[in-house]
Amino acid sequence: MKAIRLLALAALTASLSLPAAAQFAKKDDAIDYRQSALSVMAAHFGRLGAMAKGDVPFDAKAAQENADIVVFMSRLPWAGFGPGTEGGKAKADVWSENAKFKDLAGKMEAEAVKLAAAAKQGDLASLKAAFGATAGSCKACHDSFRSR
Repeated sequence: MKAIRLLALAALTASLSLPAAAQFAKKDDAIDYRQSALSVMAAHFGRLGAMAKGDVPFDAKAAQENADIVVFMSRLPWAGFGPGTEGGKAKADVWSENAKFKDLAGKMEAEAVKLAAAAKQGDLASLKAAFGATAGSCKACHDSFRSR
């Protein structure tokens, strides 16, 4: 139930913010937006990771709900990486190598969709395989474009 409420809140927030997403009042607003979207996505991805690693029991329904949220959230942060929004944890390479950044972001979104499809199958083996591929796509972008 909590996941459904979070998804509903995220959907409402996104629908209200999409027209303004291309124009943030301040650079810090864009940074906060993208970091918040990535943080929510990471929280739900972490729940899937805990199942995939065996840290918590596999729950097919919870896996599907969390994977659906990951897919939804995977589409949001990119609006916060527009020109003039440099800073936060993002390396300057996000803007100087923007084509590569967008390619990696697109790959992560595609892997998130595969993750959700695997979660819908309802078995741990499918989830584990898709989780690993999705985690790899996240890591590829972090390695190139995220400052620690």
